[in-house]
Amino acid sequence: MTLSGVKCLQNCSQGCTIALRGEARWTYVFGNLDSHAHINLLIDGADQYHATDDGIIPWSERSEHFKRNCIARIPPLSQSVGSK
Repeated sequence: MTLSGVKCLQNCSQGCTIALRGEARWTYVFGNLDSHAHINLLIDGADQYHATDDGIIPWSERSEHFKRNCIARIPPLSQSVGSK
């Protein structure tokens, strides 16, 4: 797993935002984060994402913050739009 910072995801209205993505996986975008106060939440979420084969973190296993602040879930390029 590699963490990379970017200057801006152009999601200002949702505060600090992260994207979790991987090869042949779904991408998640989460907002309303505080990079200092939510550090454990971010680490746990990244670990959950990394532990999946397809990038899909089951709803019931997500933290409450990730359940309520998911901005987008984007399918992998290799998957057809109608799947899952």
